[in-house]
Amino acid sequence: MSLVKDLHALARKGRSADLAHFFKAFPGGYGEGDVFIGVIVPDSRLVAKKYIDLPFSELEKVITSPIHEERLCALIILTLRYKRDKDAASRKKIFTFFMKMLRAGHVNNWDLVDVSAPIIGDYLIDQPDHMEILEKLARSKNLWQRRTAIIFTFAFLRKGITGPTVLIAEKLLNDDHDLIHKAVGWMLREMGKRDPYLLRSFLKENAPEMPRTALRYSIERLPESERKRWLAIKPSHRNDRRS
Repeated sequence: MSLVKDLHALARKGRSADLAHFFKAFPGGYGEGDVFIGVIVPDSRLVAKKYIDLPFSELEKVITSPIHEERLCALIILTLRYKRDKDAASRKKIFTFFMKMLRAGHVNNWDLVDVSAPIIGDYLIDQPDHMEILEKLARSKNLWQRRTAIIFTFAFLRKGITGPTVLIAEKLLNDDHDLIHKAVGWMLREMGKRDPYLLRSFLKENAPEMPRTALRYSIERLPESERKRWLAIKPSHRNDRRS
């Protein structure tokens, strides 16, 4: 396939080991078994733009590849196509395809979720069952589906809709994985940019229960003196075990 050839032509062998380590592809890591060839993200985006009209049948071959950068490139194509194609039928097809790949386990690292979910999550905004979909993902045993649940809400925040972020963040507060703590904190920080009073209200109610990582991420844009006050709050016993 030409896309794969073009992508591999941009591979930097010296970077593959560094990327594998960064994305925890070693035994016991959250990315265990993933394969990297050393393509940087800007180069992946260039290839994606060239192949934006790749048929879904071919796109599925790329996104089911064992090679991380191929999956990333396919997901970038989905986001580019979603931004370009405004009609409801096209966007539904893109969203449905994304969800199929997510559930099949091919959207399986934090960068793959983060490059795609904030864009494709826009589809959910006009869907009457969007909270049902988000909550189901948040309850999943699969780490990447849970991360997708909270990162999907970024699309809502961009439209000024804060409710889904609050609700999904609350559901994930007791999650045991650091990558969920970071994602929750990130989305709360983004919410705080748009509605600092809502962030403070959330923190007032939940700060003692929040994992310290989530708390630190969520308050990064607040004044230093205020950050110190939030961090000085004594965590609950359960939270202390997760910090």
